[in-house]
Amino acid sequence: MDYAGAIKQHSKALVEIVADLFAMLVPVGEAAVERLPWPTYRAVLRVLKPAESALRRLIVVAARGLVVKPAVARPRPAGAKGTKKRGNPRLPSFQLFDPQARIMIPRLRRKPKGLRGRIHMFNADGELVTIWPPPQPAATPAVARPKAADGLVNGARLIRRLEALESALSDLPRQAMRLARWRMRQEASPNPSFKLPIRRGHPPGHRKRKTHEVDELLSECDWLAHRAAMADTS
Repeated sequence: MDYAGAIKQHSKALVEIVADLFAMLVPVGEAAVERLPWPTYRAVLRVLKPAESALRRLIVVAARGLVVKPAVARPRPAGAKGTKKRGNPRLPSFQLFDPQARIMIPRLRRKPKGLRGRIHMFNADGELVTIWPPPQPAATPAVARPKAADGLVNGARLIRRLEALESALSDLPRQAMRLARWRMRQEASPNPSFKLPIRRGHPPGHRKRKTHEVDELLSECDWLAHRAAMADTS
């Protein structure tokens, strides 16, 4: 299996998709950093989510058989303060792991209101009235959630995810090293959290009906990742 050729081919396709997503934000102008029109936000998110899943699977393929040396703790100089270096907030880190699947609890079926028992009687005027169940007060009309006056939504987090995707694509070997170091820590841990960064079943962003080129790309990358994972653990 030519994994290197597959990584190169699919990475190139992902780079083009990311460029298209940034192009979708160009008409928004400077407001793209903070505020986005709702249709633009949904359109970008619809492609971004499967693109992130595809890249995670390419990183799994790139990290196959990769072995890293354990980090050696350096002695702290005498008198040095325990200050912690903070990373540059302008360089977002790509999330290597699939989000956990949500467990959907089925809702209990409610009994139709028309099937409840009723008790009727004649009042003093000879009119038939219902005395059970007691009449319910008139429901107040639902108040619609107020929308922003400019019709925009906060898109800062979406932009950060897109920047992280672009940054990880530009240095795939570094992401593979990150994954290899995580795998080494999991193997050394007595209670590992989970074995693979990709979850079972359909990947995040999977759509049964493929409407975008990223859908087919995700299917191919998912197949490659599971094949590489099986070969790496055998």
